[in-house]
Amino acid sequence: MSAPRSKPARAPRLAAGRARALGVPTRGTTNPNRLRRMDNWVTATLADVLRREPEPLVVDLGYGASAVTTVELAGRLRRVQPGVRVLGLEIDPERVAAALPSADPPGLDFARGGFELAGRRPLLVRAANVLRQYDASAAADAWRTLLANLAPGGVLVEGTCDEIGRRAAWVLLDADGPRTLTLACRTDDIERPSDLAERLPKALIHHNVPGRRVHAFLAAFDAAWDAAAGLIPFGSRQRWTAACATLRDQGWPVVTGRARHGEIGVDWTAVAP
Repeated sequence: MSAPRSKPARAPRLAAGRARALGVPTRGTTNPNRLRRMDNWVTATLADVLRREPEPLVVDLGYGASAVTTVELAGRLRRVQPGVRVLGLEIDPERVAAALPSADPPGLDFARGGFELAGRRPLLVRAANVLRQYDASAAADAWRTLLANLAPGGVLVEGTCDEIGRRAAWVLLDADGPRTLTLACRTDDIERPSDLAERLPKALIHHNVPGRRVHAFLAAFDAAWDAAAGLIPFGSRQRWTAACATLRDQGWPVVTGRARHGEIGVDWTAVAP
């Protein structure tokens, strides 16, 4: 009689929260340069964060059907931190397989993962056009999960934009929660700043009603824009810049953003639900 076969050793189970990717696949729509406004803001505003480590890990969460925006992110971040490592995460394994030919590890790689960040502890997470498909409660849970998985001192940039990247809004968060809201656009593409309300993050979009802070901010921005109508002959960028200056003069806590690039950032307390 032959000796009984020994059972193959089981691979160790992953720790709770790492055994499966958390979340659902994004809709997948993407276009080259769609996220350039967000990326350029990151390199201008968060360069010091990226330089804290010689080889910081950045996660691009939910890059969609094409890895093009992750590849672009890696290229832009290298301008301020040549040692950066970028990891694109997607729940859909077919999307990961399609992206892998674009990988150039250790500088750029792709893997399956969701809000648990595949067990990694990145210094920066970009989550663009990921949470719009969730309800407000689920989006808030996702924020908490992402923040809990950041490296010490890490930050999350979460927001949304239109299909070609001409209108965008995002929130900067750290371990203490939301810090700022940034609005960005091609200024020729809007009639009034409140046109950007359609791109507000899930945490704010349903609060854009009279009596709420974000509605008051957008109304004040529209009024400042209207007051700067005399600058129309000089172009929409000059008008945007003047409107941003008016908001600051009125006491709105304008804290980040490059007005001449069609950006404005305000402290979260000014718009929080």
